[in-house]
Amino acid sequence: MVDVSAKEVTRRRAVARAFVRMSAATAAAVAAGDAPKGDVLGVARIAGIQAAKQTGALIPLCHPLGLDHVDVRAELADGGVAIEAEASVEGRTGVEMEAMVAASVAALTIYDMVKGIERGVAIESVELVAKSGGRSGDWQRGAQ
Repeated sequence: MVDVSAKEVTRRRAVARAFVRMSAATAAAVAAGDAPKGDVLGVARIAGIQAAKQTGALIPLCHPLGLDHVDVRAELADGGVAIEAEASVEGRTGVEMEAMVAASVAALTIYDMVKGIERGVAIESVELVAKSGGRSGDWQRGAQ
């Protein structure tokens, strides 16, 4: 791992998103709570939060962090489910990977929960949206 012991402790925050594309019929089943495995959006939210807390064990060379906050929002959108994950910590290293792992695992959970309805569901555009804190400061997708 990179030695972060000389870095300043700062408030760090990251937001990531993912999109799970599915048919209108599958989205309707999700909305109605008719998916074979139950509450798709609720389970995806919890899975994403759990995953963020395990990032240091999942990604080689990623520092294990005692996160201060994690939230995952999953909601139906045109063409599928939009996921947004946020993580924050007071620490010496950022939480970008925690936010991205949360969004990714939430998306994978949605796939798992609806694959009995539709095998062609696709996970798209897992990406970092914004980060703040640390030596490199703030960054936001699309802002140059």
